[in-house]
Amino acid sequence: MEHADDFDAFYAATYARLVGQLYALTGDLADAEDVVQEAFARAVVRWPRLRGYDLPEAWVRRVAVNLARQGLRRTRRRLRLLVRLAPSPPDPGPSVDGLALAAALRGLPHAQRQVLALHHAVGLSVREVAELLGVPVGTAKARLSRGRAALAALLVEPEEVDLRDR
Repeated sequence: MEHADDFDAFYAATYARLVGQLYALTGDLADAEDVVQEAFARAVVRWPRLRGYDLPEAWVRRVAVNLARQGLRRTRRRLRLLVRLAPSPPDPGPSVDGLALAAALRGLPHAQRQVLALHHAVGLSVREVAELLGVPVGTAKARLSRGRAALAALLVEPEEVDLRDR
């Protein structure tokens, strides 16, 4: 019975201090209490040996700190898993500008639309566009220039039209 009384006194003298120290480490009182309780549960089993230590409190603190770190690692793994498994955000769909651009592109001749898409959307140079389409570089430049002008005319907003031009 002497061992039990000895452990009870040790527990009463160190519990609050250890919870305070672990609270500073974990930032959560409930987590601090949990890891300190688990550390004391492991210490009571080893008490006949631990009571001979110069600082048995240091052993309990080390176990509690290790448990807190394991809990943190476990939480991080769960969060990474949740991030990977989380549904992707809903697709906002096409924007109004995107719809207007698609409609305007459909109004262009195929050759101009092709050159505009390859140059601006795909990012090919004029020379690469010409090679891909099998046309001279001058032809690709002309189609690009005419396509830009036609697209700009199709995308003009009604309030941007100057009525004096009529």
